[in-house]
Amino acid sequence: MTEKKLIPYGGYYTNRIPDHDPELTEVGPGTPMGEYMRRFWHPVCMAAELTDTPRFLKIMGEELVAFRDKSGQIGVLHAHCAHRGASLEYGAIQEKGIMCCYHGMVFDVDGTCLHVPYPKGEEAEGEKYACSIRQGAYKAFERHGLIFAYMGPPDAEPPFPEWEENFTVMPGDELVAFSNFQHCNWLQVQDNAADNFHPTALHAAKNVVGGNYQGTTFDEVGAASMEVAPDMQFIPVHNGRSLACAGARRASKDNLFIRVQHQVLPNLSLHAYTSEDGAQQKFFSRFHIVRWTVPVDDQNSKMIGWRVMGPGIDTRGVGNKEMVGYETIDFLEGQVAMRRPERFGQYKLEDLPPIPSDHRARHNYKECQQAPGDYEAIISQRPIAVHALENPTKFDAGLYMFRKMLRDALRGSNPAATPEGFAQWLKDCGGAPNSYCSGNVLAIPESEDLAQEVARRRHATREIVRILTSADNLKGSEREAFVKQSMQELQQSLSAVAAES
Repeated sequence: MTEKKLIPYGGYYTNRIPDHDPELTEVGPGTPMGEYMRRFWHPVCMAAELTDTPRFLKIMGEELVAFRDKSGQIGVLHAHCAHRGASLEYGAIQEKGIMCCYHGMVFDVDGTCLHVPYPKGEEAEGEKYACSIRQGAYKAFERHGLIFAYMGPPDAEPPFPEWEENFTVMPGDELVAFSNFQHCNWLQVQDNAADNFHPTALHAAKNVVGGNYQGTTFDEVGAASMEVAPDMQFIPVHNGRSLACAGARRASKDNLFIRVQHQVLPNLSLHAYTSEDGAQQKFFSRFHIVRWTVPVDDQNSKMIGWRVMGPGIDTRGVGNKEMVGYETIDFLEGQVAMRRPERFGQYKLEDLPPIPSDHRARHNYKECQQAPGDYEAIISQRPIAVHALENPTKFDAGLYMFRKMLRDALRGSNPAATPEGFAQWLKDCGGAPNSYCSGNVLAIPESEDLAQEVARRRHATREIVRILTSADNLKGSEREAFVKQSMQELQQSLSAVAAES
């Protein structure tokens, strides 16, 4: 069969589609990945989605309602009333809890039945009944415009990871919430974050059909250095709980741009500055996007997180806070099904527009074909990507390593990455782990000898990750000072070597 696969016009021999990988892609209750994910905190919606009516959600295949009661408490409950199954999305938000529209049962945010409307004289029986039922509920809280929920066993609740205590937000900068729906399985969205090579094609101006530019390329935002093919190094860190995806790109003859993206089990990705032009030296620039890929069900997901806005991270001043929110982000166009002309032509930023259900039925389908974005590339891999059909190159090593790390965590072959191991690690580091995410521009001249240049790029990249690793026991300003000083010394060392060669 292998030989037949390689013959011209041999589609007949490859027309049978194998099953998807259920271990990593299926997320319902009782599935390996579903049970693993339920042991972590996840953002389930934006705080802006909680209005005067309940918000229907589906997370990991579970139908839920989220609401903020009139006392300010946040509830994330099973959607269907424990009494007779009517959906609480049609319920009325109370001073405390939510009332089902069907028979008037009232449930608190922890699922306690607060009231059963029995007739006068039968209140005692009503109270007895109330004590016999409980609505399914999950603990939730708000943080910087996002609603987080923990959907696992209450007695195994882990600390919420406050990365570096403040998500590396500099004075004057802020975390701005966004939520972007994806019509596909969660893993292929997460895979894309570990695929640092795709910008050389998908986000390259030269590949836009017929010059129909729509904002999907880095060249259009003045960050053409991101379109340069990176020399990638993928290094498991935090004892296999996360992956440093480090890529070195030539920004110019004089500057080497080394960007470290941090992928954390099971579904968190921390992105360094996404609009880097590589023109100025930069050491240890931190988070620009903090993003979770949250499964809606097996065939849908959403990218939900924060865009870090402000002059501290956005040194070029190209960010636009007025384009960050529900079904929109100021990153490259093509992150969601609805493109910006429609999103902002028909709706305001604060609106919650309906999400298109069929990407091929969009009125601007042809325009999306001419300038596809991440959304088109990711969701068109099928609703659930079939890994058995992939033919990877070495540039795909990062996503394959991350998949293996996930599998090791699910199967318990890496105890450090099990839910118990993860929770203990978070407790040991005070709930504020360090991240490897960083954007760095070093003044290291390009070598005229290609083999020497490749060796220099790879050495510099590995050294950057080594520096970050050696600073794991440091915190805050002490860690920042150590890393920046070490990177400057690395720059001096490699520049001296370049001058001698």
